[in-house]
Amino acid sequence: MDDTPIDPAPTTTAAEGTTGVSRRRLLTGGALTVGGALAGAGIGVAATGDSGGPTPDPGQARPKEAAYGAQKVPFHGRHQAGIATPAQAHGVFLGFELARTVDRAALGRMMRLLTDDAVRLTRGQAALADTEAELAALPARLTVTFGFGPGLFKAAGLDDQRPASLTPLPRFPIDRLQDRWSGGDLLIQICADDPLTVAHAQRMLTKDARTFARLRWAQRGFRRGRGVQNDGVTQHNLMGQLDGTANPPPGGDIFAKSVWTDSGPAWLRGGGTTLVLRRIRMELETWDAADTKAKEFTVGRRLGSGAPLTGTVEADAPDFEAKDKLGFPVISEFAHIRRAHVTDDRMRIFRRPYNYDDAPAADGRPDTGLLFASFQRDIGEQFLPIQRRLAASDLLNQWTTPIGSAVFAVPPGCAPGGWIGESLLG
Repeated sequence: MDDTPIDPAPTTTAAEGTTGVSRRRLLTGGALTVGGALAGAGIGVAATGDSGGPTPDPGQARPKEAAYGAQKVPFHGRHQAGIATPAQAHGVFLGFELARTVDRAALGRMMRLLTDDAVRLTRGQAALADTEAELAALPARLTVTFGFGPGLFKAAGLDDQRPASLTPLPRFPIDRLQDRWSGGDLLIQICADDPLTVAHAQRMLTKDARTFARLRWAQRGFRRGRGVQNDGVTQHNLMGQLDGTANPPPGGDIFAKSVWTDSGPAWLRGGGTTLVLRRIRMELETWDAADTKAKEFTVGRRLGSGAPLTGTVEADAPDFEAKDKLGFPVISEFAHIRRAHVTDDRMRIFRRPYNYDDAPAADGRPDTGLLFASFQRDIGEQFLPIQRRLAASDLLNQWTTPIGSAVFAVPPGCAPGGWIGESLLG
């Protein structure tokens, strides 16, 4: 927790004062009469979308709006968006530390405020007091997903409502964790098919969160651009591997029973899940020195097609009993896919990863890796057994180094008029 006290009480900024309406007071002080009433309250740019710029010539032909930019993902529902949603091209994970003065009541005010931001932005509307309303006009499948870290339950005085396995992961022998990429009391995951949309949403949400918390880390990632491949296609990561093979298909029975929490605290059951976020550095300098056969032997799959070494296409089930001419397993007992394999569908995890590629070091060595986001109903039952096997004897450990780790409970979604976390904090 941050030692610097931050006043969690609703405040009015200079920008808000010019409108005559305090958005924090409206949203966190109990006056949740947003919508039509605000339109007449002098909200200005945020409500009208008028940026104060020159008026377009009515006779000038307007360019056709790009279909991808206008696409929207509904915010409301039983589950939060950004989990089963087909992964967007760009994403940022924001981890916050709560101020020492924040309590349960303040957390409720914060989540009302942030939920209102997310609802508006995902609809392609400006957040209240947004002075760059035009940047919100193209949501590009924007999703905003919230998660609660272990410290949030303590701050709220609700530690008895924390899922039993929602604790910092044990430090594995392969870990070289850095504080700047680890921990956090509140997670905001922002994803969209446009980086400008992500950046604008990040700014709006961070501005409103900082009354209650300080930003601990921001981890930005990317996938292939929208339209380069079809939605749902497994994508290559920066090591050339297809990442996400054998994921339970969203919307199916296996996904439901492996991702959505069905035990533990009542507030999380049915609509919620848990998230493990691991920042994994790729040692590309040494990976480049290995030939293709060595890389495929390490992973247990062919790099091009993603097919297991015993199959021909990505969807083929690996045959772990197959032997080569010398009697050795075709898929090594230490290959990544064998160590990560589970036989019980309830034990499967859903991976929604993003690549990262930050500025190279002065000598040109890359700072490249994977933001490994794993959703599962229970961290202790599903993620930890897999991670223990991988940490013990996965050949891929020679070329990957975990440098960040954080865990979060992801609350259920909400209905219109509700807010994320209401089942816990309300």
